[in-house]
Amino acid sequence: MNNTLILPLIASRRSIFGVPVYDLGWESALSFVSDLASLPVGQVHVSFLNANNANILHSDRRYREIVRDHVILPDGIGIDIASWFLNGKSFTANLNGTDFVPALLTYMASPKRIGLIGARQDVLDAAVARFRQHAPWHTFVPVSDGYFQRRGVESVVTELADLKLDILIVGMGTPLQEKWIAEHIREDHARLVIGVGALFDFVAGVVPRAPEAVRRLRFEWAYRLILEPRRLWRRYLIGIPLFMWRVLQSRLSGHDRVRTPPRFGAKPPANGIGRF
Repeated sequence: MNNTLILPLIASRRSIFGVPVYDLGWESALSFVSDLASLPVGQVHVSFLNANNANILHSDRRYREIVRDHVILPDGIGIDIASWFLNGKSFTANLNGTDFVPALLTYMASPKRIGLIGARQDVLDAAVARFRQHAPWHTFVPVSDGYFQRRGVESVVTELADLKLDILIVGMGTPLQEKWIAEHIREDHARLVIGVGALFDFVAGVVPRAPEAVRRLRFEWAYRLILEPRRLWRRYLIGIPLFMWRVLQSRLSGHDRVRTPPRFGAKPPANGIGRF
């Protein structure tokens, strides 16, 4: 195993509500996950932890058990606030899946076979077309939409065994996607499996990203709330205060204050890397 893979394995990981979250800069994270996709044996799952997912950890024991075995990357300002409050410092980089996955595809120079599952069929098809434009040296396979009405789960799983994928990207939303992966995805399906939530909607252009200035200020959540108040009001208007209350409880209990080795830092990706 080469040093680029060994170093992040021993890098600082912060405990957020009892689950370890990797503290890596952009270059370290991209190199690390790219190497995981090239392992000759085994399978690694990558997840992203944001404030909403952290709330789910408290109410869904099965989800918590599943993600404890994942490579978890920090997503959003809420997790940064939690890390600062619990560990005295924020994460090196905001490695949210919407930016990280396209950047990863750009970073991986070696061609990969990449399968996609999730979203509506029209959204999935549009996302695949954008991915093919974005990183044409990879092969993108639209395995199935996220509903399986016509095909059934077993048909999808059978097809996966024949596709010989390097990477499988699943976008069904948390915690459904993590549970579905844990129940159905085997080592022979792909070396690297990534749960991406609503990524396909963003890539396909069905849901617009916040303007660059809003993202820089870490207020993309507010932009999404304005666009979809009926769907997201509970997640943000109730979920954010609940999340902060749980951070305070964790701080008072001392469960998440752990000593960690020095973190690996890296500069953010160059302007435009991986973005649509």
